[in-house]
Amino acid sequence: MAQDFGDLDRSSPMPLYFQVSQLLERAITSGRLGPGARLDNEISLADQFGLSRPTMRRAIQELVDKGLLVRKRGVGTQVVHGKVTRPVELTSLFDDLSRAHQAPATTVLVHEVVPARDDVAARLDVRPGTRVLHLRRVRWANGEPLAVLENYLPQALADIDADELAARGLYQVMRARGVHFRVARQRIGARAGTVEECRLLGERRGAPLLTMERATHDDSGATVEWGGHVYRASQYSFEVTLVDH
Repeated sequence: MAQDFGDLDRSSPMPLYFQVSQLLERAITSGRLGPGARLDNEISLADQFGLSRPTMRRAIQELVDKGLLVRKRGVGTQVVHGKVTRPVELTSLFDDLSRAHQAPATTVLVHEVVPARDDVAARLDVRPGTRVLHLRRVRWANGEPLAVLENYLPQALADIDADELAARGLYQVMRARGVHFRVARQRIGARAGTVEECRLLGERRGAPLLTMERATHDDSGATVEWGGHVYRASQYSFEVTLVDH
């Protein structure tokens, strides 16, 4: 396998671990090692390159730190799937992943009608205690957990069921019920993930997560959805187009 990536220059002042990481990185970025490809174990790779195991481990760690490789218990070291870059538009994550051929899937964690807390009521412009639909889901892309999505919807949309949400995006389901989205106000940020969020997303405890809070309004001005989402910073980014007026 090592010969497939090129030769090491043992007379170079460049450290051998760095040379190996560069060879592997070029193989990943060129597509010779595609998303999901598994690397041989460290001992085997060290033998192939004629290196010590600590040197090989450091080379691999360089690429793990760059987000190009991931270590999975019981699986080994794999090339990560391409990072999802999402334009900041009035679309759902499911829609964007579908258009990008990222094979979206959904696990519904919470589907319940509950009395609106004060903060939820304020965001949906309803009285505290009004019945609202509470949803919490994990969104997957190419078999990898990508985001934890939490949403509250007004009572008029409480008939949305969990099977629909597992099969389609929330905005698709809402449009099918006659909702016409007009405008949304959202805030993007970042924070350390909670223990549960990191467990659901397969990240280490306290890993940085991107956050997005959005309130969406229909063409009558009514608030039809409020959501607070967290995304794996290692796998996801927002893209914004700026225009000078």
